[in-house]
Amino acid sequence: MLQDKLIECVPNFSEGRDKSTIDAIAQSIESVPGVKILHIDMGQDAHRTVITFVGYPEACKEAAYRSILTGTQLIDMRTHQGAHPRIGAVDVFPFVPLVNTTMQEAIDCVLEVAQRVGSELLLPVYLYNESAKSADRKNLGDLRSGEYEGLAQKLTTPTGQPDFGPSTMNERSGALIIGARKILIAYNINLNTKEVSIAKKIASRLREKNGGLAAVRAIGWYMPEYHCAQVSTNLVDIGQTPLHQVFNMCTSIAKEYGADTVGSELIGLIPEQCLIDTTDNAIPENKMSREDKVTVAINILGLNAVKPFYPDQHIIERLLNPGPLNNS
Repeated sequence: MLQDKLIECVPNFSEGRDKSTIDAIAQSIESVPGVKILHIDMGQDAHRTVITFVGYPEACKEAAYRSILTGTQLIDMRTHQGAHPRIGAVDVFPFVPLVNTTMQEAIDCVLEVAQRVGSELLLPVYLYNESAKSADRKNLGDLRSGEYEGLAQKLTTPTGQPDFGPSTMNERSGALIIGARKILIAYNINLNTKEVSIAKKIASRLREKNGGLAAVRAIGWYMPEYHCAQVSTNLVDIGQTPLHQVFNMCTSIAKEYGADTVGSELIGLIPEQCLIDTTDNAIPENKMSREDKVTVAINILGLNAVKPFYPDQHIIERLLNPGPLNNS
């Protein structure tokens, strides 16, 4: 696989409680020759599932369309409630150039899928990040502003017009945000408090747009499943801000509010180097093997605190190596 042209897709579906729905979406992806699902992360409180799959560019386009079709058929946004912000049944669909592919190739895939979804499924479709047609549409949070509940009003405004599809509200499915981007780390940090206000204050100070860490998005919320408040972050460019810097700053700010961090969780997959860098930052000039560094990083970050973290299931390189794409 590592000699092929590969795209990574990381769609987020607004369903985290009904496994049969997620199974059906996964089956729609796996029905396409030339793709492979690497990881499925269901979140009950967020009411959201993140599926990570890789494949050849042409195969990813078809798998994306089929999964969007299935998601819109099975998920009804009129009854959806969850902790995570969302604008549609298939909330956001990133394409990431992974192996031997360029960002432009990922953008080309996005544009073809976006046009097809808009015309065939009659969904309003917004382009974001590297695929955005204007600078004010690059940021996912800005595009998602108002969420599903504010979408009907947004579609009546000049600034809320979709890039593809109709400018009318699809009450069942909402809208789709799709784009090409770099590898992103979705990373949540647990606090030893149930006070959401503390999590929100920490998140506000972490956010890049508030003068915090570069390329970091963050929100604060309460997770009943874990009985604690969380700072939920997206690291949109790990070359600018590494994982350990986010964790360390979050810990430092939490102490100012009389709280502390009690581990963290990863949503989806992570490059191994992020964990290596965490250990090297904490223990400079160590002579540990890469495997030992991974183990130490898991302990430093508390990645096993609320749910198990298995390196062979969560580190992307280890999932790419074992075998071929399905039916190929």
